[in-house]
Amino acid sequence: MGNNREPLLQKREEEENEYFEDCPGCKVDLLKRSDRSVPVKAIFYISIVTLCAALPISSLFPFLYFMVRDFHIADREEDISYYAGYVGSSFMLGRALTSILWGMIADRYGRKPVVIIGTITVVIFNALFGLSTNFWMAIFLRFLMGSLCGIIGTMRAYASEICRKEYHALGISAVSTSWGIGLVIGPAIGGYLAQPAEKYPGVFSKDSLFGRFPYLLPCLMISLFALVATVVSFWLPETLHKHNKTNKDQSDLHDVAEGTTNGLSESMKHSERRIPNSQKSLLKNWPLVSAIFVYCVFQLHDIAYLEIFSLWAVSPRNLGGLSFTTADVGQVLAITGVGLLLFQLFAYPLAERIVGPVMISRVGAVLSIPLLASYPYIAMLSGFCLSIALNCASMLKNVLSVSITTGLLIMQNRAVAQEQRGAANGISMSSMSFFKTIGPAAGGSLLSWAQRRQDADILPGDQLVFFVLNVIELLGLLLTFRPFLQEPEDNIPKSKKDSADQSENGIQETLSLTELP
Repeated sequence: MGNNREPLLQKREEEENEYFEDCPGCKVDLLKRSDRSVPVKAIFYISIVTLCAALPISSLFPFLYFMVRDFHIADREEDISYYAGYVGSSFMLGRALTSILWGMIADRYGRKPVVIIGTITVVIFNALFGLSTNFWMAIFLRFLMGSLCGIIGTMRAYASEICRKEYHALGISAVSTSWGIGLVIGPAIGGYLAQPAEKYPGVFSKDSLFGRFPYLLPCLMISLFALVATVVSFWLPETLHKHNKTNKDQSDLHDVAEGTTNGLSESMKHSERRIPNSQKSLLKNWPLVSAIFVYCVFQLHDIAYLEIFSLWAVSPRNLGGLSFTTADVGQVLAITGVGLLLFQLFAYPLAERIVGPVMISRVGAVLSIPLLASYPYIAMLSGFCLSIALNCASMLKNVLSVSITTGLLIMQNRAVAQEQRGAANGISMSSMSFFKTIGPAAGGSLLSWAQRRQDADILPGDQLVFFVLNVIELLGLLLTFRPFLQEPEDNIPKSKKDSADQSENGIQETLSLTELP
């Protein structure tokens, strides 16, 4: 068997040394082989573009309650949260319907065109959203922005391709961190800049443009940042291989591997399960499918939490809220970003190498449950104690949420080869967006219902809301265990591999040569 492997090793070495001058993916691969340092510039570009996609989603949370109130569509104050949920869901519905399409476009024409279209979409439609004059206009513009912005799924694939394998965790962490920071800075922008004529009457008069459109300023600022991200995206190196040699050689190598393992079909099936190829359906790739489903459950929880937290914080005290202003909400979420940034950039990559992405996700879910259960009791505090407790809880909750997300994203990207990564992330984004479509609408409706039952004997008021969030978190935690969640073989600790039968290891070793970088 060793003699049969020599031609295969030689063929693989020739393939790695082969270079197509006109192929952007080959140029990136050549750069990764020659430069073993951390790709700081690429990670910076990834962070800017991802932040551009995250800001429009989160910036409306502090002022959405007041925006819907000004539309005069709700008959009662308790119903404002109900209508606000649908505005939040419209963006996710648009993204759910088009994410797979954008993934296919990214796999066919490249990652870069999809990113540029997405950043331009944010520039145009986020500014128009700030000019919304009624409920249906706001929903329609959010839906269009979600439909035409395919950045996040594409950047998740791009982060794995632009970095060497030892920096995959850092690349994916940059996406998750930027997303998390966006979910913090966005509310800060929305909170401090919404209703500027009321907050800063010396600068903005009620008759000015920003006085007549009180929610335009934060939307316009994010559009200007998206314009900067559009310029940055032109400097992104394309990572997609635009030649047919890779697929052909991979097929040849697979045929050679089949010849060396005649009569050992069970081991072949095991290795095919471990190493997806271009001929294998993504929907039959259980490590990918299971990771996507668990990811969607946690994302449903996270988007519902963000919607509920912002609406709960600005709700009046008699309805169980905190009576915060938009600026108060923005300040809490902005402070959260500092701890989140430090943890993801310095602590997470180290923790992932030590315990693996799955264990980090489990620990994050376990710690989130008692933390969420404490929120109704935090609402009983006031003054300085309330500020300290709420800031600490918000910071810890966001750190745990992003840790869970990052671990599951790493698993998804390791479960597929490059030529399927865009489509795989498109499926992931589409599925996640359907769950996130449910989250804001269900969260707003749940909060609205809970606020009408303040005197209930069982789980009164906001206790019901955070109990339901904990049920979803517990479900996600249970799904991270076998037999449901199956880790890609690359995530299994080496000690487990060493205990396997030697002959099977030899076959796996041979077949691993057919895996794409």
